[in-house]
Amino acid sequence: MKLSKQVRIIAVLAIILSLTLVLAQNLEKHSVSVTGLDLNYYESSGTGQNIFLVHGNSASGLTFSKQLNGELGKKYHIIAIDLPGHGDSSAFMDSTNYSLPGYAKAISEAAKKLTMEDAYFVGWSLGGHIVLEAVAMLPKAKGFVIYGTPPLGIPADFATAFLPNPAMAAAFNPELSDAEAVAFADAFFAPGSMEDVSPFFSDIMKTDGNARANLGASINPDGYTDEIEIVANMTQPLMIIHGVKEQLVNGAYFRKLEMPTLWNNRVEFVWNAGHAVHWETADEFSALLDEFISDTK
Repeated sequence: MKLSKQVRIIAVLAIILSLTLVLAQNLEKHSVSVTGLDLNYYESSGTGQNIFLVHGNSASGLTFSKQLNGELGKKYHIIAIDLPGHGDSSAFMDSTNYSLPGYAKAISEAAKKLTMEDAYFVGWSLGGHIVLEAVAMLPKAKGFVIYGTPPLGIPADFATAFLPNPAMAAAFNPELSDAEAVAFADAFFAPGSMEDVSPFFSDIMKTDGNARANLGASINPDGYTDEIEIVANMTQPLMIIHGVKEQLVNGAYFRKLEMPTLWNNRVEFVWNAGHAVHWETADEFSALLDEFISDTK
């Protein structure tokens, strides 16, 4: 078992550079300055409805390369931003800003500068919590999509919202070994998945460790807005997507929530995906986004 783990880590390390170049193919890097930060973002070629994509903990905008370079990106105007301290964006000078309110302020200001205030805001994992925190800051948003994101009340019911998985500890650990980073990336996919985790591993190791450490410290009763109340009082349409083979989020948790603007009055389950639905089942994910936008714009 130890040998197989070592071989997997070596294989991941060996192909990171080449795969990252493939992911970035046809994706030009851009930058927008907000509150002393230079935020990197990627932009699709489409000119339709605006879509603003927000990645998860220790990821980057490149995680959405399949949407940016695919048919969805040709149809819609998509921006995928690197959060502060992630990808090629600058880090917060004050590390206490690595919090849901800090991230929400950054993306809402970026959206305004990029004239994306009327976008559909799509958040994966941590990105979903961020777009929920930003709902009040984005009154012109056409709608919201979250996945890998159980809306948390105050206090947060982690034991019910999430599944017991030791890899979750990495989400709040400032320093990660290669083995810990690979295990964290593996948890993004369905159990036994043969997906190559190299791009996720690369993003994890590139992330400012303070982003993970301070995020964990900020999740306290005074550190964020009650997300259960947000989805209960939201006026814009909301879509929730859930990978049935999730290793991190408990799908049964959504049943307890009141979400009056939930699209079709149901969570959209994707059967062959885990946490990273947009990657494992990119076509199905993009089709769901397309249908949601076409139905609600």
